[in-house]
Amino acid sequence: MIKDLRVCFIGDSFTQGVGDPEFRGWVGRVLQATAAAAGPPEDLTAFNLGIRRNTSADVLRRIWPEADARTLPGADNRLVVSVGANDTTLEDGRPRVAPDRCLENLAALLDGARERGLGVLVVGPPPVVGWGAEHLGRLLTLAAGTAALCAARGVPFVDVTAALAADPVWVAEAGGGDGAHPGAGGYRLLADLVLAGGWREWLAGEAA
Repeated sequence: MIKDLRVCFIGDSFTQGVGDPEFRGWVGRVLQATAAAAGPPEDLTAFNLGIRRNTSADVLRRIWPEADARTLPGADNRLVVSVGANDTTLEDGRPRVAPDRCLENLAALLDGARERGLGVLVVGPPPVVGWGAEHLGRLLTLAAGTAALCAARGVPFVDVTAALAADPVWVAEAGGGDGAHPGAGGYRLLADLVLAGGWREWLAGEAA
C-alpha cells in the first residue's frame, strides 16, 4: 500500500521561487533531490503555496483554508514554513510587521499545525541584498528569535539567513537582478542548506 505523504510549502516569493529562470526555486530542487535519493516519490504530493510580498500575517490569514484543502485525514500531512523577509521591510519608517508580532504569528501557526497533527519544518528567511545592512540586521535578529521559538516548541528550524548573506553567488545573482531574488545558483544554495539542515530526517520521521 502506497503511503500518502502530503507536504505544503507556504511563504513568500522565495518559497514561490521568483527569479529562477528554471522555475524550480529551492522547493523544486529539494523535491528533486529527494526523488533522486529515494527513487520516484510515488507517495509524495507537494504543494507550493508561496505568494510574493506575503508577510507572516498574510500567511497566517490564509494558511488553514489552503492547507486544509490539501491535507487528508489519515495521510501523513506536513507543512514547511518560511516567512520574515517581508515582515522586516520598512514602510512609512517602520517594519511591515513588528518582530514580536511576527513571532506571535509563527507561534499561532505552529499551534494550529499541532492541533491538526501536521509535522512542521521552519526555514529561516533568506536575505534581501538590495535592502541594505539595516534590513539584514533586522532579519538576523528575527531569525534568531525564530530559532529560539522553534527550539522551545520542539520544531526543526533550518537557519539560512547569515549563510546566504555571506555567499558570493547569492549576493551576485540577487544584486544583478531585482535586488532580492537570486537565479538558479542562489536557489540551489538555499536548497542545499535545507537538505543539509535535516530535511530527509524530518521527512522520514513521525509527522507529529
